[in-house]
Amino acid sequence: MVIIFNVILNLVEFYSWALIIYILLSWFPNARESSIGQFLARICEPYLEPFRKIVPPLGMIDISPIVAILVLRLASYGLIQVFQWLV
Repeated sequence: MVIIFNVILNLVEFYSWALIIYILLSWFPNARESSIGQFLARICEPYLEPFRKIVPPLGMIDISPIVAILVLRLASYGLIQVFQWLV
């Protein structure tokens, strides 16, 4: 059970970094059109889309990815608490 828990936490950590890299790619012209940018778009956009519908942009700044990362972090902390409760 510990192995499964560690794998899930590592996947959440990896996904958080993938989101951060995907967000940083928007700062560079044509970076999202690269093969890495397209791969990250396929794995990140489905998660970011609901947050973009809820959180309106502040002018040119889209803060929905920040909210998405916070929710992902809170979910990982929740998983830690559930695991500690089970063990």
